[in-house]
Amino acid sequence: MQAYNKSQELIAEIEKAARLFIAEFDSVEEEEKNKRLEGVDRSPMQMIAYQLGWLSLILRWDADELEGKEVIMPAPNHKWNQLGGLYDSFYTKYASYSLEELRDMFEKAVTEMVAWINTLSEQELFEQDARKWASSTPSRWPVWKWIHINTVAPFKSFRGKIRKWKRLNT
Repeated sequence: MQAYNKSQELIAEIEKAARLFIAEFDSVEEEEKNKRLEGVDRSPMQMIAYQLGWLSLILRWDADELEGKEVIMPAPNHKWNQLGGLYDSFYTKYASYSLEELRDMFEKAVTEMVAWINTLSEQELFEQDARKWASSTPSRWPVWKWIHINTVAPFKSFRGKIRKWKRLNT
């Protein structure tokens, strides 16, 4: 029962942080989604694209491992010490979508992440070395840590960024 509670706590934390983050975009106008402001390192579109990119990568790493494919982390043609190019690929991928579409995609991606977490056993989620991809870096984090560092943590920090962007945009 303990593991169930831990996984459900993780899911609740993800859902709450995601809900608070994406709600900040309610007052952002479509024509301003690409607006960059001094003091904020990303536009509103880039903030959502960043989240979508990482959510997609985590799910891809696990799917590739389960399919017996080589897991390339963080992504093909990108290295951990050169993440700027990876972020640019996220921005390019999602640049043509409206803010409403991006918000819908974000909500669907979070739902997909939660559904995936619900398929994982206690061992797969919380024990070190349960997945090769999660153990492939020197940190050897368990899967839950990869999830947290790429969902809850950035959802919270980017909520601060979009709030600052909105303050500066007035």
